[in-house]
Amino acid sequence: MRVEVRAVPTGELVSLTRWLRSQRPLQGRVDPVGRPPGREELGGAVELLSIAVGSGGAGMVLARALTTWLTNRHADVSITLTTPERTVTVEAKRVGDALPLLQEVLDQADRASAGDAG
Repeated sequence: MRVEVRAVPTGELVSLTRWLRSQRPLQGRVDPVGRPPGREELGGAVELLSIAVGSGGAGMVLARALTTWLTNRHADVSITLTTPERTVTVEAKRVGDALPLLQEVLDQADRASAGDAG
């Protein structure tokens, strides 16, 4: 299953990409997704991250990594996690409840995709 992660401001995606790729269980699973360039742009900007998760604990690793990254932000940042089942937004100001919420969203999506496969 793939989940999408967006960050606001979008400039934070570079930092988030580096952080997620540094997590050993997520290496090779994090792909930046760009948008087409505008008329006066030289190239398209990264709009979101697409992350492959599934069995083996990658969902829990992703939830913990996102929570840790948000906790260490010095500016107002929010992330939006989208699975095939649900979308949730977490702000850095209210990160205390992020881990259980993110894990719940990823678990629901994992159960749903397992049901589709079987």
